[in-house]
Amino acid sequence: MADSRADGRPESRTESRSETRPKRPKPVPVRIVLADRSPVVLSGLERIFSEDERFRVVAVAADGERFLEAVDRLSFQVGIIGWAMPYLDGRGVLQALRDRAAAPRIVVYADSPAADLPGTVMSLGGAGFCINNAPAGELLDTVAAVADGRMVFPYIDVRTLDTDPFVALTRREKELLALLRAGRPAANIAADLGISVNTVKFHLKNLYAKLGVNNRTQAVTAYLSAQAEGAAAGAAAPLPATSRRIPERRSRVG
Repeated sequence: MADSRADGRPESRTESRSETRPKRPKPVPVRIVLADRSPVVLSGLERIFSEDERFRVVAVAADGERFLEAVDRLSFQVGIIGWAMPYLDGRGVLQALRDRAAAPRIVVYADSPAADLPGTVMSLGGAGFCINNAPAGELLDTVAAVADGRMVFPYIDVRTLDTDPFVALTRREKELLALLRAGRPAANIAADLGISVNTVKFHLKNLYAKLGVNNRTQAVTAYLSAQAEGAAAGAAAPLPATSRRIPERRSRVG
């Protein structure tokens, strides 16, 4: 029976929309992993993303090798990585993930990029690029768009891409090439660099692909030929000296 007012007429009752409308489920945060060589940059990125409820930082890594370990161990949608990283740089990470069906989407976050860097990232399968002096909101929106299946890049002039394969080698790949030239087998190379034999094989696979060769003999021959051509042109560059890596834990799972 309806309630009555003092004048005898029934009192109408209207339920508020908040009482009748079902509550929307809270969106599931995008799981992300951060990788950069700078602890300061990593700390800043972790703070920025942790303060945005759209994201959840599940791990951070100080180099590309540690980032790939996170890919193998954790489930996440987007990786935000630097370009210049020790042991395995941004290029190496993208190359390692190209053939993985369930690989996370990658946004490269780099400082003062060369004109061709965004194009290189795109050609290697990256999903986005953001310069690190951009406002924090721009990076957050870039990652959100990438998580939603879009690609986010600035203007790209593909005519500026570098075609010299030796220019594209990472520091680790150059170290490996020097050890190959010295005749070191894979097990010894692993011991020299403080990494596993499987990691050595992974880097060698990338090295051979970049140089367009199939084995160590062809790789060394290609390098010696390039050195001879460079010497004739007055531009020969020596391979870097290698040093043993001291293993340390560089990733944190959140």
